Amino acid sequence: MTETTKTHVILLACGSFNPITKGHIQMFERARDYLHKTGRFIVIGGIVSPVHDSYGKQGLVSSRHRLIMCQLAVQNSDWIRVDPWECYQDTWQTTCSVLEHHRDLMKRVTGCILSNVNTPSMTPVIGQPQNETSQPIYQNSNVPTKPTADENANLGTVMRYEEIELRILLLCGSDLLESFCIPGLWNEADMEVIVGDFGIVVVPRDAADTDRIMNHSSILRKYKNNIMVVKDDINHPMSVVSSTKSRLALQHGDGHVVDYLSQPVIDYILKSQLYINTSG
Repeated sequence: MTETTKTHVILLACGSFNPITKGHIQMFERARDYLHKTGRFIVIGGIVSPVHDSYGKQGLVSSRHRLIMCQLAVQNSDWIRVDPWECYQDTWQTTCSVLEHHRDLMKRVTGCILSNVNTPSMTPVIGQPQNETSQPIYQNSNVPTKPTADENANLGTVMRYEEIELRILLLCGSDLLESFCIPGLWNEADMEVIVGDFGIVVVPRDAADTDRIMNHSSILRKYKNNIMVVKDDINHPMSVVSSTKSRLALQHGDGHVVDYLSQPVIDYILKSQLYINTSG
């Protein structure tokens, strides 16, 4: 497939990120590598979207801290960014509504993104300034609309707006996939939109049997072709991703915390005295 016929993908991960771990970042990297190897996709960006404070999870620290930790965790990445939209809303947002927000926003700013499709480090995928003076694109009230024919001509030599298929895919672990099978936990209409309209990229944890999980849900079976399971030679233990285990390690002064968290995140946690005297 040529560059113009491949589907361009933005990976979106929702979650508490309390705190964000090395495993969360590895999920993005593994998902991108796998999608590229299929020959059908080009991943042009990754979005980390921390949950709103009103989510109500025990031990959830302020989104102000979680956003900073997420920014520190991705500061050396040229394609993963942190988006604060979910945290800045008046109340908790469903995963479905977060996906729909980014889809609608991408429709308005696609020209801006596609003009930099071959230089991911410059792709304004999230609300992060590209320089000291520019405003975050996700917080700019003057968001550009879809490019006109004349504007399309000025997008550079990469490709025209209409020639690219752009998709936002939900990135998750097999634990979230398994939660779809718990009766009453998810709104079925939301599940239809998440899996049917958007699609999911699943990074299995602890050698989870994703086929067995999908067979337990009629919606997952219905849209099985819209669920991409990352298949590689890496065993992804839950402990590497688990924010809970990283918090416990911090509370107990366990030196293995460096296995779970990047040093800038650890430094920020210690400086801000987060998780040290809490449980859960």
